[in-house]
Amino acid sequence: MAGSSSTFVAGLTAAAVATVGFLAYQASANAPDEVARPRATASQAAPKAPRDRSKPTALPAGSGRGERVVYSVDDDRVWLVGPNGKVRRTFTVTPGSVDPPPGTYAVTSRSRTAIGTDGASIEHVVRFARVDGVVIGFSAAVDGSRRAPDPAVRTGGIRESRADGNAMWTFATIGERIVVIR
Repeated sequence: MAGSSSTFVAGLTAAAVATVGFLAYQASANAPDEVARPRATASQAAPKAPRDRSKPTALPAGSGRGERVVYSVDDDRVWLVGPNGKVRRTFTVTPGSVDPPPGTYAVTSRSRTAIGTDGASIEHVVRFARVDGVVIGFSAAVDGSRRAPDPAVRTGGIRESRADGNAMWTFATIGERIVVIR
């Protein structure tokens, strides 16, 4: 009897992994080319350097106009900017091991819940880019963790706190602009 239950669990696990893989492929395959295509490879990314430490939460100049999400890969910070150009919320994030190149993207898909590349249960997934086959998006771990990714694993998940993930989910619907800056 014990052997059959472990076989059943192994079968369920294999089905779950196959389903997640299929859904990830489907999401990346359905992203418009002009949004999902990388403008540079992850290996071309410049080393991270913080901006003016005296004003770490100030919206960077040159990050666009109007309603948008601004993501700084150098500062590991996000700004949710309303249509009037005023910052509604800003917060720090923990990036994955693959950064999106600077540029303007649009939210291509969203999932209320999923399993992250690291195996963590995640929620409020907002995807906007693909770099060398790695899907890039914002998410929050259900357990609230924001561990740094394993550098040996190519991940595009940009982790937020659960409260920030909820704010991103509400703000960044399909088509919302995501401006990635250094």
